[in-house]
Amino acid sequence: MNVPDVTPSATPHGKPGLPFFYGWVVMAIAFITMGIGVNSRTAFSLLFPPILDEFGWSRGSLAATFSIGFVVSALITPLIGMMMDRVGPRVVLPTGAVLVSTGLMAATYGTAPWHFYLTLGVLVVGGSIFMSYIGHTLFLPNWFTRRRGLALGLAFAGVGIGSVTIFPWMQHSIDTAGWRQSCWVLAFIILAVVVPLNVLFQRHKPQDMGLLPDGAEAPSAAAEENGVAVDRAVVDSAWCQTEWTLSRAVRTARFWWLMASFIGALYVWYAVQVHQTRYLIDVGISAETAALALGLVGLAGVVGQIMIGHLSDRMGREWAYTLALLGFLSTYGCLYVLRQWPQDWLMYLMVALQGFLGYGTSTVFAATPADLFAGKQYGLIFGVMATAASAGAALGPWLTGLSFDIQGNYDRAFALAMVVCLISISAMWLAAPRKVRLVPGRIPAALDD
Repeated sequence: MNVPDVTPSATPHGKPGLPFFYGWVVMAIAFITMGIGVNSRTAFSLLFPPILDEFGWSRGSLAATFSIGFVVSALITPLIGMMMDRVGPRVVLPTGAVLVSTGLMAATYGTAPWHFYLTLGVLVVGGSIFMSYIGHTLFLPNWFTRRRGLALGLAFAGVGIGSVTIFPWMQHSIDTAGWRQSCWVLAFIILAVVVPLNVLFQRHKPQDMGLLPDGAEAPSAAAEENGVAVDRAVVDSAWCQTEWTLSRAVRTARFWWLMASFIGALYVWYAVQVHQTRYLIDVGISAETAALALGLVGLAGVVGQIMIGHLSDRMGREWAYTLALLGFLSTYGCLYVLRQWPQDWLMYLMVALQGFLGYGTSTVFAATPADLFAGKQYGLIFGVMATAASAGAALGPWLTGLSFDIQGNYDRAFALAMVVCLISISAMWLAAPRKVRLVPGRIPAALDD
């Protein structure tokens, strides 16, 4: 019988129920922050057409804005990790909010491409990383033990809910009031909502409030007397008792296998995200339907992140990750078949596989490093790992496009992506988080007696 999902009734400081309650407050604030913060970056795609129409620049010159911001994001990720370790989310997340808001407001004065590189690129796209999946992965796992995957999935679902809420409003605002006024309104929303919520309520870890994570167990009186607390989920005691630093982490095979797995995951994720719409139009799907498919993937991803996150708590990180990556592998398979058989139902199957399964990758991406390398330097360790993983996000779209330019179709690119899915899955099993710490659903009944 699996360990029941019971929240500890008291903390070492006698605060019954608060670990459960406040952890979910932290999650709810993360949901709101990501819904606004991440989508402020993605809103560039809505600003792109009116700015082009006004200034008449080439698409490539303005599109470089997003690329520059992405490079900046990758370079500053280790710095954000160190900031999180030292000052926590009450400073880190509002810092990102101020940078993004400043960039949106300053962009309204832009008259040359390089103005937008600095404003929408460096400040908005680069600054949004503070509030993104990566920013929240640096502290949110601290609040959850028993329901870590589920909590992360719920928080990350804010991005999907935010997109279907913010984008229609912003497009209407651009059409009626112009892109400049829309930037100002979005900037004020970020300052008015994200900054105060995180300054007032967000915390780095429950211990900052004298609490325990949701699902963590208060040590027994005997254990406290002997100075020993037993974690029933621990498989490798020596590993879990190690005070992890970056220098220690990089000397382990697990660090490199996990990094390789994440590089592969971001490769296949961003390759399909960037090329999907153009490919669907090329094979005969209408532009309107192709655009709808992209939106539906994000919406399905809301469910996928929650579902895969929950399954990772019950089945194990490796099995949930395998399921998610098989979703991406099947996505590429459907895209390949669509060239020979361009049917709408097959496109919607591809959407379901990508959203309901593939997008769940993000929750395992967030939970697993915390399972393995939690400690005082976790932010720095994850920051370095995430920076390396960003190479996959950059390589995927580029190599896929290069393959098309050389071959004239996506066949080899899709085949390569499917191979990368299998490599990523294999690397996760070699990292073997199950051999360090069991998820709650895998703790043997004997250990619960």
